[in-house]
Amino acid sequence: MISGVYADAFTEVHGAQPKLTVRKAVMRDIPLILDLINGYAARGIMLARTEFELSEAIRDFSVVKSGDTLLGCGALHFYTPTIGEIRSLAVDEKAKTKGVGRLLVEALVQEALVYELDAVFAFTYVVEFFSRVGFHAVERGALPLKAWKDCVRCPKFQACDEVAVLRVLRPERGVESEPQFWAESVRTPDDQLIQIPIPRAE
Repeated sequence: MISGVYADAFTEVHGAQPKLTVRKAVMRDIPLILDLINGYAARGIMLARTEFELSEAIRDFSVVKSGDTLLGCGALHFYTPTIGEIRSLAVDEKAKTKGVGRLLVEALVQEALVYELDAVFAFTYVVEFFSRVGFHAVERGALPLKAWKDCVRCPKFQACDEVAVLRVLRPERGVESEPQFWAESVRTPDDQLIQIPIPRAE
């Protein structure tokens, strides 16, 4: 659901690096974000987005730029008063090894802290990267129904191979990393739990 990047997009190298700016996205960024996300979508890595969808969700997004060049984007999407998802994370192929992925995730985590979320989660193929920025893998089979609203239109829905990762932001609130954590976040009938299909062994 979020993975527009693989492990090499999060590899960082030392030495001279271009000046990177991370900021909240604005409406004029929409064409660039669409080009980035839909470029990955054409390869079956991310879900395609439309201009209308980006216009509705632009306040969720942050971007990393070098001058006028968009190098990456990512979004923080709220699901309950205590839980958010880091999603639509994409790094331009030309920006690999420049630390763009780390900058985006750190900015989104800081935003989650500003909004006093207890935890953020993500779905990813690059678990090792997320583990370096404070996330750990969790059971993906029990999540609020609304967390899967985009998954049902994903071609991989019946054989999802992404891993759910979680970062607890306010441990003093007693947040657990087990599936019951998600169950405790259910507050309305629309937030029922569903079992997500898992890949079948060949």
